[in-house]
Amino acid sequence: MTTTKYTTPGMATGTWLVAEREIRMRLRSKAFLISTGILLVIVLASVVIGGLMGANPPKDKLAAVGSAVAVAESLNAFEVVEAKSVDEARELVQSGDVESAVVPGEGPTGVTVIALDRAPSMVVALFGVSPDVELLESDAQDDFLVYIVALGFGLVFFMSALTFGSTIAQSVVEEKQTRIVEILMASVPVRVLLAGKILGNSILAFAQIVLIAALAGVGMLTTGQDILLADVGPSIVWFAVFFAFGFVLLAALFAATSALVSRMEDVGSVTSPVTMLVMIPYFLVIFFNNNPLVLAIMSYVPFSAPVGMPMRVFLGTAAWWEPLLSLALLIVTTIGVVAVGSRMYSNGLLKTGARVKLSEALAK
Repeated sequence: MTTTKYTTPGMATGTWLVAEREIRMRLRSKAFLISTGILLVIVLASVVIGGLMGANPPKDKLAAVGSAVAVAESLNAFEVVEAKSVDEARELVQSGDVESAVVPGEGPTGVTVIALDRAPSMVVALFGVSPDVELLESDAQDDFLVYIVALGFGLVFFMSALTFGSTIAQSVVEEKQTRIVEILMASVPVRVLLAGKILGNSILAFAQIVLIAALAGVGMLTTGQDILLADVGPSIVWFAVFFAFGFVLLAALFAATSALVSRMEDVGSVTSPVTMLVMIPYFLVIFFNNNPLVLAIMSYVPFSAPVGMPMRVFLGTAAWWEPLLSLALLIVTTIGVVAVGSRMYSNGLLKTGARVKLSEALAK
């Protein structure tokens, strides 16, 4: 009679086996599939509704002075407000009573367009030759659009990181509580088990982010919001890249801290510091989405960089090299956190009963 000798899988093979197990478990979960479907529907609905609301907007008000009144009325796309002088037209634009103004000028069209902080593309496009444009203020992003983009980045980061992070924590404690971890450790080393958990959930989290980004992009193109997509597109790409590494950092912390306890009721208390690291960037980007100093600090702090740096890219306040430097810092920090988290995970995984002290978990 011959016996087959069992060979322990290597690091790469073992990691992928554990990752496949994590992915299969999540994809078989109705709660996960339903929550992902709801999130995608919300994203698509928000894009479509935004496109429909912008499809038939009311006519913008356009001030005009003297001979420019006839020119403005001939455009037939605006509600023309006649001003007595060029200064009065500027005041109307400055106060926001009108979107822009057309006044007599010396350019090829015979008029000059006055706007607040950016050239009104709809007005300029209606002239055969581009008219002269006078801006009353420096160029700035629309405050409402900035808030919506900040809310989108913050909410997607918050929901995805917290959902998959909590899943990792519950999985670790469940396996520890039911002693399944002892069977798993007999097949693969502890570091492989941790790496597989992080890899499997990171793949699912990143796939969800890419799916959301793709769905939002398709929705914008379908509803004619291609200009908005061109503005937001680069920052969405950077968000996906930063999230890929940022989630690995958070996943390692969720796995490491949850290994310190043996009961599901204690998961919340040990993972609360990590949960705070997920919540802080969300609240900061909501309340300080147009604050250059706060966003600059956020973009270089590893756990908030996945939200802070894409926002700066969208606002145009980040130099070309800053996202690369911030990403390098995030990668280095992630490597360090994974190393420390691996030690905590290994030291706490087989200890049941009372909560493992942090000093014991960090001991070599």
